[in-house]
Amino acid sequence: MKIETIIRHCLTGIALAGMLVSGAAAQTSSAEPTDQQADRRDLNKDRHDRNQDQRDINHDRRDLNKDRRDRNADNRDISRDKRQLADCREDGGNCQGLKKDLHHDRVDRNHDQRDINHDRRDVKHDRKDRNKDQRDINHDKRDLRKDYRER
Repeated sequence: MKIETIIRHCLTGIALAGMLVSGAAAQTSSAEPTDQQADRRDLNKDRHDRNQDQRDINHDRRDLNKDRRDRNADNRDISRDKRQLADCREDGGNCQGLKKDLHHDRVDRNHDQRDINHDRRDVKHDRKDRNKDQRDINHDKRDLRKDYRER
């Protein structure tokens, strides 16, 4: 073999080795997420959380409105039962059944009020969660802009 051929083979081998090393380094660096990639992933996760919290708020609002409708209907039933009980007492009849109806309607109203209070607390907690997620989103956006400027 000529000396030129040997030198060319050596240089080709060195160049291939350098490419392999730089390729391995590139794969290693791409395996680790950059700050920008991590911020994008955090941003998407926070958006997903915020949207889920908004769905929870909507669900709790529907429950709250349903419980209020139930409570209002129970209040109407109580008013009706009170009128019937007063009429029965005026007539001097046996009013035991009307008293039981009035008692059950009051119990139902109290249960509905308890549900309303619970749903109001749920809405409040879901709003706090949503607002926290929105703050996280804003923070992630600031980080992305900062990473972009530093590039």
